[in-house]
Amino acid sequence: MSRKAVLFDMDGTLVDSELLHFETMAAAVESFGYALPEGFGERITGMAIGDCHRLLVETIGFAPGVGELVGRKYAAYIDRANGLRKRAGADAAMAFVRASGAAMAVVSNSDRMLTSANLSAIGLQAPGLVSVTRNDVRYGKPDPEPYLRAAWLLGIEPSDCIVVEDSAPGAYAGLAAGMTVIGWPEPHRPDIAFPAGTIVAEADSLVATLRPLLSNSSETLTVPRIA
Repeated sequence: MSRKAVLFDMDGTLVDSELLHFETMAAAVESFGYALPEGFGERITGMAIGDCHRLLVETIGFAPGVGELVGRKYAAYIDRANGLRKRAGADAAMAFVRASGAAMAVVSNSDRMLTSANLSAIGLQAPGLVSVTRNDVRYGKPDPEPYLRAAWLLGIEPSDCIVVEDSAPGAYAGLAAGMTVIGWPEPHRPDIAFPAGTIVAEADSLVATLRPLLSNSSETLTVPRIA
């Protein structure tokens, strides 16, 4: 049997950081004299900063450039990143992946600066960790490029990769890359609509969902519902 890999999204999947992203985005936008539109936080889940900026332009006529937005948001985010914690269940899932012998990588739609801050805050930044960020690819999620690059870096075929995502854009990216995709929504986001073909895990059962996918046994096991 060929070796498998599990490719974890970062924000909202490994790191409980979505609220900090929203709060620092709101603060940055307000510093320019604007206010985020209602429901903006839900709409940007999984989006790269460039896509968030385009949405601001479309919805509230945001005039400052993406570079200005990045400067203020990132400064506020880095200042508070040390308080971040792992998402509940992430440690158990990563321990299970390591014990299975599968390879592992982190694939984020955030820039390298924020990815490094997040991984350092939760103690995952270490030599040998394979990570792909928005700065490492031409196109971010929902394009498959970030996940295909991670598979290439690990030397593992896309068909042998399992993606774990908390957002629809990330799930689309994994599916487009030809990978098995687990949708693991945060407990407070039952509204996330994952694309067809996604294996949807309950918030407290990621290991149970990973187990049959990483098993060397030919025994048929029950997996959670398919979206």
